[in-house]
Amino acid sequence: MLWVDKYRPHTLDKVMVHVQEAQHLKNLIAQGDCPHLLFYGPSGAGKKTLIMALLREMYGIGAEKVKVENKPWKVEAGNRKLEIDLTTVSSNYHVEFSPSDAGFQDRYVVQEIIKEMAKSRPLDVSGTKGFKVLVLNEVDKLSREAQHSLRRTMEKYSSACRLILCCNSASKVIEAIRSRCLNIRISAPTKEEIVAVMQHVAKKENLQLPMGLAGRIALLSNRNLRAALLSFEACYVQQYPFSENQAVQATDWEQYVTEIANDIVTEQSPKRLFQVRGKLYELLSNCIPPEIILKRLLVELMRKLDSELKREVCHWAAYYEHRMQLGQKAIFHLEAFVAKFMSIYKRFLIATFG
Repeated sequence: MLWVDKYRPHTLDKVMVHVQEAQHLKNLIAQGDCPHLLFYGPSGAGKKTLIMALLREMYGIGAEKVKVENKPWKVEAGNRKLEIDLTTVSSNYHVEFSPSDAGFQDRYVVQEIIKEMAKSRPLDVSGTKGFKVLVLNEVDKLSREAQHSLRRTMEKYSSACRLILCCNSASKVIEAIRSRCLNIRISAPTKEEIVAVMQHVAKKENLQLPMGLAGRIALLSNRNLRAALLSFEACYVQQYPFSENQAVQATDWEQYVTEIANDIVTEQSPKRLFQVRGKLYELLSNCIPPEIILKRLLVELMRKLDSELKREVCHWAAYYEHRMQLGQKAIFHLEAFVAKFMSIYKRFLIATFG
């Protein structure tokens, strides 16, 4: 088992990061009821860890006995009947899934599947709350229609279920949903908090972790605790005992994006654009989020640019990131950004060197 999962806190008392938020959640449970909740914050901040610790606090160890199912759901969409495959993680007390996995059919998932799940109460309500919990991931990726359907579902079935919504950006969730939830912001952990967690893991594993190496891992993780723990374990596999100046290995996908950036800067042609498109497809097929790919690609390209081009490239990166949020096919917008960059960079080379 990876350290990031092995040492994940299972109760609110053992949470080392976001202690105040954990105590606030514990006080809510002690009052005898729990409102709908909206957890939002950057990736790797600890949202899912707090949610699972909250469920453990509410229902005991039974909330950790989960099963993963991938089954088709038959829903009615006007005069048509659709069959939507959805992967769920469920226990006797909660169901977790991502409605946005259904793509443009997400509103039918919200209308029918959540309605069906909300009708059933927990199988064993002895000593527990009398409602079921639905954990919805990536709520900020839902369409407007799906979010409005979610609002109606929250109101209609509030006596039978509670919703715990999880997302990276609360600004992409409609006000009608935010106002019906207790909003809990989970900020990215500080460098000192990440170092403290790594030292805790090192102590459990009987390892000697130099402070210099821990600080560099925390710095390169960009305040992402999950990424920091994965890098820490990769360093352990690579070399132990640790050394102060040991190299922190980047992840495979980050190295791949660096290669893409090198390809783009080396040659600007339709042939190279076609090759880059294939590499972007490979990243997307390995479940790397397109927004993360674009951000990382921009960082790598900025390292290779003259200062006079940086502002224009940043402008177009923001433009295509916004277009990506509005559209469905991320590859179109990633490829458009690469093509735009090639055009800008080639024009700059011709003007400079003739």
